[in-house]
Parts: sequence; structure tokens; C-alpha cells
Amino acid sequence: MQQRILVIGSGFAGMWAALAAARVLDQHGRSAEVEIALISPEPVLHLRPRLHEAAPAGMTTPLLPLFEAAGVRYLQGSVERIHTGDRSVEAVDAHGERFTLAYDRLVLTTGSRLFRPAIAGLAEHAFSIDQTDEASALDVHLARLADLPPSDARNTVVVAGGGFTGIEIACELPARVRRVLGDDTEVRVVMVERSHVVGPDLGSGPRPVIEQALDELGVVRFLGAAVEAIDANGLTTATGERIEARTVIWTAGMRASPLTEQVPGERDALGRLHVARDLRVKGADGVFAAGDVALAQVDDAGNHALMSCQHAMNMGRSAGHNVAADLLGLPTQAYGQPVYVTCLDLGPWGAVYTEGWERQVKLQGAEAKALKRRINTEWIYPPQPSRKAALEAADPQRVVVA
Repeated sequence: MQQRILVIGSGFAGMWAALAAARVLDQHGRSAEVEIALISPEPVLHLRPRLHEAAPAGMTTPLLPLFEAAGVRYLQGSVERIHTGDRSVEAVDAHGERFTLAYDRLVLTTGSRLFRPAIAGLAEHAFSIDQTDEASALDVHLARLADLPPSDARNTVVVAGGGFTGIEIACELPARVRRVLGDDTEVRVVMVERSHVVGPDLGSGPRPVIEQALDELGVVRFLGAAVEAIDANGLTTATGERIEARTVIWTAGMRASPLTEQVPGERDALGRLHVARDLRVKGADGVFAAGDVALAQVDDAGNHALMSCQHAMNMGRSAGHNVAADLLGLPTQAYGQPVYVTCLDLGPWGAVYTEGWERQVKLQGAEAKALKRRINTEWIYPPQPSRKAALEAADPQRVVVA
């Protein structure tokens, strides 16, 4: 009877996990004995690192040709329940019909979602760029600003959150809004961050470069100010400041997919499952996790992977290799990603590129922007839809820094 490796999710980690598992089966002549099935709502890769850019609706790439070439069976649907006891999942297909699918080994790669706390008006009035449809809704809204009567509120955009995503979208917005309202319009972009510094999680290394870019782009900062409430006409901070704005964008914080709660095991404050060095979930037999749902150690110094495309791609390769090796009774390999870099897009100003967990600045401005453009238009994209190219690219030893 044919066995099954089931991958849940077709993001960066899921795509690479499926291809890496196919590579191991191919190497050992076992492809006919084991089915690799991947289930997700649609067979596309959403290029989430690019959703701060204009025209986000086009930031997807099809995966069916790639899966077919690699021998991965694609199932369209959404998993609602995971039963690790009898190794099965319950899912709903594209027509709303429920079905159950058994597995011998499971790889959970359902990613993360923007954290939306119980702030008054957040759900009703704030935009986001967390998912493709949400970024597209913002894009449509910005395009329609020109239809509104001129006012300071119309010309003001507030970015709630001064982390990685908040910085990237804030740097894009001045030029992006002027393209809609006219170059002579006085556009005001305001960043609201509860910490007393910009990019609190990015450390002090790149901060002077980030602050220079924000200053030169004209982005105003309200630091040490938490968001109290959002409405159709603006935002109020916990310290009483009122910012009139017809556009508020929420970027503050991420949480792992809620499917992690259905897998036995310990989770961190972000909802990520604790995994062993080979990415198997501690306490859940036959289950591996990769990407934003996994708290994975990346080196012997004790650093852990971040919720990022960079870590998801390599983690996916390792999880796919190990889940197939485990099923075949072969030794697994420790996941490791000792080289860590950051490349932060700073809009028309350029970018900043750092190396190491201390984030030492190596490139900035136009030179770093050229690297960021290459990352976003080449390195994060899937391989060509040929079996040879796909399996070669899925080698977990082929560490990608992006």
C-alpha cells in the first residue's frame, strides 16, 4: 500500500518541503511507493516579501506546473483539523465539501498571520499588507484617494508599527501617494511605534541608516506611542495624540497559524511549535514543522529562525528532506542556517543590507537596493518547472541567503 507524506501549506516552506521530499524519494528509487501530497487553498506562491510594493495583486506565481514536474500531488483545500493520534486531517475543498485525508508523515507549513489585538476600530478601519488580498485592497484605496476632496486627512497616511514591515511600507508611501494625488501635493506619512526607537527588533546596527532614509523621505515618527483607537478619519494614541488620516495601515506583530494549536507540543509566545534540530515537532510523532510555525534553532550559538522568507526557504528544504528520510528509515540531518543577513527595502532612498545577528551594515543606499531588487525578483522565486531543476534546487545543503 502506498504511503503518504502530507505537506500543509504552499508558501515558501511548504513548496520547498514538498520538493525536497521528492528529491529524497527520487535518490533512493522510492517515488512510486510514497505519495507526496500538498494541500493549500490555491496552487500559487504568494510573494509576501513584496507586498509593500505597488500593484501587489501581481505578486504571485503559479505552482501547479512545478508540482506536476516534481511528482507532487496538489490538493486544493483548507485543513481545519489535525488528528495526530490517527494521523489524519479534516479539510474543506474549493466547493465547500469536507473530506478526510490520512498521512504517514506530516509537514506543517501554514505560516503566520498579522496579529490584530482588540483595539477599537482596528478590524473595521485599518488596512494591512499581510496577505495579497489585503495589500490589493490598500492599493485600490490609495488609487481612489484622488476622488476625495482635498484635505490634510486625505493626504495623510498613518503606519502603525515601526518594525520591518512598517519601515518598508512607510518608505514606499510618500512617492506612491504622490503618484496618485500629484507631485505638488503635500503628502504626510506618519509612523506610530510603541517602542522609543524605530525598528526595535532590528537592533542598533542599521538604525542610523533607517532613520536617515525616513528623514530624507519625510516620514514623521511618533515613538513611544501605542495605538488606542482607529476610526474612519484617523487614529488616537494611548498618550492622547490625535492624527487625522483617511488611511491607517496596521503592521504591528505576527502570530503563527492557529493550526499549531492542534499539534501536541510546546509553543512560544508567537504560537510557534518547538522543534528538534531535524525539525520534528517535540511531542508529536510523525509531524515536522517549518517556516513561521516552527521555533527552530539555526546554529550552535542558540539563535533561532525568524518569521522570514529567508529562514522559511531553507527550513522547508530541511524539513522535506528529513520527513522523507524518516519515513524511509534513513538518518535525518540537523537543520542549520549559520549565515544570517537582513536586506531592508527603504523605498526610493535605497535599502540597507546587514550581515550577522548583530546586523553589521555592509551596504546601503543604491548599492543595497540593487541587491534587494535581485532578491525580490529572482532569488525568492520558485525554480523552473522541470523535474531536474526542481530536485536540484531542493537540496538542503544549498543554503539560500535572501
